[in-house]
Amino acid sequence: MDENSNGTSRIGNWFRGLRAEFQKIVWPDRATLGRQTVAVILVTVILAIIIAVLDFGIQHGIDFLVTL
Repeated sequence: MDENSNGTSRIGNWFRGLRAEFQKIVWPDRATLGRQTVAVILVTVILAIIIAVLDFGIQHGIDFLVTL
């Protein structure tokens, strides 16, 4: 069933492989993680402002055209 010729289960092999893959990950240090987090937040805020300004402008443009 779940046993192969070595007597180990497929699930056990999967978890060993998963652990091996996780050990290959290079985790960022705290300073790098902080800088990247700040960068993501800044880009998100800037894009939100751009979208809000475009939304505001388009809405007022449509309102102006409707009232003609």
